[in-house]
Amino acid sequence: MTEERKPATPTGVVLDLGNVLIDWDPSAAIAAGVGADEARRFLEATDFDFMAYNHGPDSGGSWDAAEAEVARTHPHWVEHALAYRANFAASLLGEVPGTVDLVRELHAAGIPLFGLTNWSDELYPHAPATFDFLALLDDVIVSGTEGVAKPDPRVYAIVAERAGLPLDRLVFVDDRADNVAAATAVGMDGIVFTGADTLRTDLRARGLPV
Repeated sequence: MTEERKPATPTGVVLDLGNVLIDWDPSAAIAAGVGADEARRFLEATDFDFMAYNHGPDSGGSWDAAEAEVARTHPHWVEHALAYRANFAASLLGEVPGTVDLVRELHAAGIPLFGLTNWSDELYPHAPATFDFLALLDDVIVSGTEGVAKPDPRVYAIVAERAGLPLDRLVFVDDRADNVAAATAVGMDGIVFTGADTLRTDLRARGLPV
C-alpha cells in the first residue's frame, strides 16, 4: 500500500479574484439597468451566452466592439448587454467571506501573493478602487490587460514570469475547475475553491501558515 504524499509547500500563492476574493454577480449589474426579471431572462437565454460575451473583453477585446456585435446579431438583447458595462460597479457585492482573512495572514507571514483574474482592462480599475485588500497582493495579472485569459496556458506563464518563480513553486486557487485543470497541466499546484474554511485546510496541508 503506497503512502499518500503530502503536497509540497509552495513558495507563492496565486488567487483568482471573482468569487474567490470578490463576490461578483453580473445579474446585479444587468438588473440595475433592465430590472431583475429581465436580467434573469437574459442570463438564462438559450440564444445568448453571456459568459462567452464577457470573455471577449476579458481576453483583450473592447467593450465597444462586443456591444456592437450584440446589436448586430442579437438586437433584442442589446439593452441588457449594455446594462452590464454601464452598471458594472453593482456586480461587485463585497468580499467573499473568510478569504480576505487568509490573504492578510499569508501577507503577514511574508508569503508572496499574486492575483490572476479574467477581467477586462477597462473595468478592472473598479476593483482596487473598491477593495483595499488588493494592495496586499504583490501583483495582479489582469487578463484583459495581457490580452489572454484563463484557461489559456499562456496566462499562467505570464504569472510565473511576473512572480519571478517557477510554475511548480506556485499554488493556484480558482472557483472554476477548468481554470485549475489548465494550471495543473502546465505544472502549477491547483486548488478548486469551494469556501474559505476548506481553502484554509488545503493551504495548511501544503505547509502554509494560515
